[in-house]
Amino acid sequence: MAASDVKLLGARPSPFVNRVQFALNLKSIDHEFIPQNLAEKSELLLKSNPVHKKVPVLIHGDQPISESLVIVQYIDEVWSGPPSLLPSDPYDRATARFWAAYIDEKWFPLVRDLRNATDEQSKAAAVEKLFEGLKLLEDAFVNSSKGKGFFGGEKLGFLDIVLGCYLGWVRAGEIFTGLKILDETKTPALVGWAERFASHKAVDGVIPEPEELVNLIKKFQARAAAAADASSK
Repeated sequence: MAASDVKLLGARPSPFVNRVQFALNLKSIDHEFIPQNLAEKSELLLKSNPVHKKVPVLIHGDQPISESLVIVQYIDEVWSGPPSLLPSDPYDRATARFWAAYIDEKWFPLVRDLRNATDEQSKAAAVEKLFEGLKLLEDAFVNSSKGKGFFGGEKLGFLDIVLGCYLGWVRAGEIFTGLKILDETKTPALVGWAERFASHKAVDGVIPEPEELVNLIKKFQARAAAAADASSK
């Protein structure tokens, strides 16, 4: 399929955009990446995703698909040849979707809570919850991988993509807070997985460098502080 038939609207720092890039790369799908300025959203983005008005959006032919998890599963269904992203077994597939929802809705918000903690008490509470969640993910990895290198077994798959898109932000959080989040003494299996994931050919060069993301965090916090000051006057 020609690259012009598959377009991805995205912004480089977005982990959700990175998630779709991983899936496209794994499936060897030629595509056109169309960068978006989220401060001045393009007519194409607003037309393609009028509900949420955000990236990523995959445009396949003239049909737009929004929301990263939906897009990844769409890619796996439409380009159904190997490698498969989701497990073939219905129970394993349901389990992968369960953990995907947990990662997006429960675990990654804890990384943001830690980053935004303003005092030692709130930071300590965020750290405790974060490591509790990591222990659950460590156990999920051990159970899902069955002794292999990835959540899906021997080959990188759906759940690897879902969690792996956050690795750049986790590394940035470690730099920003001075806390080692992925710690060999606490979650050795996940530490090994993260190294394998980051070096995979479908991933290499996609995840932004942590320093780039640290600078973004500082900009976001400066804007939030300025907005708070303005509202208090």
